[in-house]
Amino acid sequence: MALTADEVRHIARLARVALSEDEVERMREQLSGILDQFAVLNDIDTEGVPPTAQSLDLANVERADEPRPSASTEDVLANAPRREDDYIRVRAVLDT
Repeated sequence: MALTADEVRHIARLARVALSEDEVERMREQLSGILDQFAVLNDIDTEGVPPTAQSLDLANVERADEPRPSASTEDVLANAPRREDDYIRVRAVLDT
């Protein structure tokens, strides 16, 4: 499917991209080639092929959720830039 220069300019305008005349011609050729590739995909017989979002089955790989000892308060606070008692002191984010 060959695009016209006006169609390329329209697409560029929608994308808010400025193109020179040389770029319009180059993009016309490249975008037309991409559309030709999609046309080839339209010719593929997909009768009997169920729609799918993924070509492979996906599964999360998770470790078993088992309790284990956590770090001590001193270890956690060791690298804190500022602390107040047993808490990390941070700058206020929201005014109240």
